[in-house]
Amino acid sequence: KLSVPLPFVFCFCCKACAIPTNNSGIIGGQDASPGNWPWSVIFTSFGYLFCQGSLITDQWVLTAARCKTYFLSGDVTLYFGATIQSGYGTVTRRIANFVCYENYTFYNENDICLVKLSAPVNFTNYIRPVCLAAENSTFYNGTRSWAISVETLTSRSIREINPSVLGNTKCNCIHKNIDYTYPITEDVMCVGSEIVSKNKLNGDEGAALVTKKDSIWVQSGILSYTDNQQVLPSIYTRVSQYHKWITDRVTGMEPGFVTYTSPGIDSDLNYTCPPPPSTTQRPDFTTQCPDFTTQRPDFTTQRPDFTTQRPDFTTQRPDFTTQRPTTDDDSVFCSVETLIPIARVFPLSALVLFLHLFVGGAGN
Repeated sequence: KLSVPLPFVFCFCCKACAIPTNNSGIIGGQDASPGNWPWSVIFTSFGYLFCQGSLITDQWVLTAARCKTYFLSGDVTLYFGATIQSGYGTVTRRIANFVCYENYTFYNENDICLVKLSAPVNFTNYIRPVCLAAENSTFYNGTRSWAISVETLTSRSIREINPSVLGNTKCNCIHKNIDYTYPITEDVMCVGSEIVSKNKLNGDEGAALVTKKDSIWVQSGILSYTDNQQVLPSIYTRVSQYHKWITDRVTGMEPGFVTYTSPGIDSDLNYTCPPPPSTTQRPDFTTQCPDFTTQRPDFTTQRPDFTTQRPDFTTQRPDFTTQRPTTDDDSVFCSVETLIPIARVFPLSALVLFLHLFVGGAGN
């Protein structure tokens, strides 16, 4: 570590955070002026932006743990001093080492990571560290904050936005209403009212959320999740919860921590989730559906009476008992069988022939 007294190092960091900017009147978003956000760090892999970070000392960068997937690719470059004129910046470094929170999960829990640079950077008007929110810092619902978004689809410009902090209770209510499964714990903070949040692109993860305290810029959060559908508030890792974890791992120049205390009373403490939508608003199908018992046709009266309309075959069919031919002699040859004489003559002839052969054979 440096041999200079800690107060000197601490104040040096805070002086870097206190550089005057002209962004106090930002509403929604606009292009960032050179030097507005000197702690901004751009991560690229094979030339493509994948994350952001914030410079906290001359050799350490704070970012999101979800970015670590790219750190092992072997071609990660960090850019410093990004402006509209210089794009991502002209100063670059590689990654010497990184350490992410041990219990990080993809569901926004402990989404924080420290990256050590291959070599320290020199501070200029465009490259300076940001101060970090110390433990016990408070950022009440409605706290005005700032963040940046890098436009990569149209041009390499830096966009400033000024969202407000959204209380965790209110944020949790919003997420539960649409079955959001990520937990809203004390280790995260939510940001809503992002007027230009539609301009936030994939690759903004790890970006710093900052709040101004007098002339000092304090980083309160690390962007962990942004809803691409613009329905949910963005979720940031709450930096103040990791004060000790950061100081235990950063070597060399120590980062500067500042306690930020929101004025007034936190309205989120008394916030109550609104009741879910009433079930009485849906149509009552038990009364609106048609009553088929009265509206359907009465087939018992409307269907044809086949008992009267069908022909009476008992009276209309021919009487074969009277129409068949008859003789005076009611012999077998004069019965109804005479209608089909062949069927009877042939069996009788066969019987006569059989008897003739049988008797004749017996006589021989």
